[in-house]
Amino acid sequence: MTIETVGVVGAGNMGSGIACAFALAGFDVTLTDVDAKALVPAVASVAAKIDEMIASGNVDLADKKGALARLSTTTNLSDLGTSDLIVEAAAEIEAVKHRIFADLTPHLKAETILTSNTSSFSVTRMAGVTNRPEQFMGLHFMNPAPSMPLVELIRGIATSKETFDTVDAVIKRLGKTAVVVEDYPGFTVHRILIPMINEAVYALYEGVGSVLDIDNSMRFGANHPMGPLELADFIGLDTCLSIMTSLRNGLADSKYRPCPLLVKYVEAGWLGRKSGKGFYDYRGQSPVPSR
Repeated sequence: MTIETVGVVGAGNMGSGIACAFALAGFDVTLTDVDAKALVPAVASVAAKIDEMIASGNVDLADKKGALARLSTTTNLSDLGTSDLIVEAAAEIEAVKHRIFADLTPHLKAETILTSNTSSFSVTRMAGVTNRPEQFMGLHFMNPAPSMPLVELIRGIATSKETFDTVDAVIKRLGKTAVVVEDYPGFTVHRILIPMINEAVYALYEGVGSVLDIDNSMRFGANHPMGPLELADFIGLDTCLSIMTSLRNGLADSKYRPCPLLVKYVEAGWLGRKSGKGFYDYRGQSPVPSR
């Protein structure tokens, strides 16, 4: 099957970034969200992402015009039914994802391939709420999706070879690097990355070091471009907590216990950059540690 039309569910940071990547690569993209007010800033976010790429010399103005012309929006999930490929990029809440796929299923054409951008949940379990588990797989983009080169390809237990090969070809057309991952909690990237972040939160919780000292230790001691607490804020502390919880529940190992301080920050609504405050406070001219 040749993929030409793509539906993206969820107009948040990841959804708009994925829509941007597909539109730049020449696909016709329809972006949907339950909140109509989210769609206008999502399109503006796509334009801003492309402007950043223009400034860095990766694309030109004609690419921007073409990408924006290929991007449309809707609040009706059923409008995605005629898409060749659908990428779900809603909040990392498993019940929400299951409901989206259950609602989509009656509107799909027979050939449509379904994928989820989940970073931790079972692809096989999500496929089970659809009428096409053989045409379902995980397609996990990194953030920011337009510029990060890696995509995890996750087969569910029923994913067909035809579906996998079709999606693999799409990733090549996007100019991304694909890694093949088995359907286990956290897959590869987040199974390694999020426990590291959780351990950094424990270091802060136990008074091993300050926010800045912990981040600087990994930036200058391990050559990481971003410290783990700064990265947690960038990802979203609620997302980090969700992934740690999924790892703990799915693997039944106490080493994946979320740090109580991470839980407390999420309970306080300190979710990182998107809420204005996490391990850093972003409400001033420059970020400063929250504690």
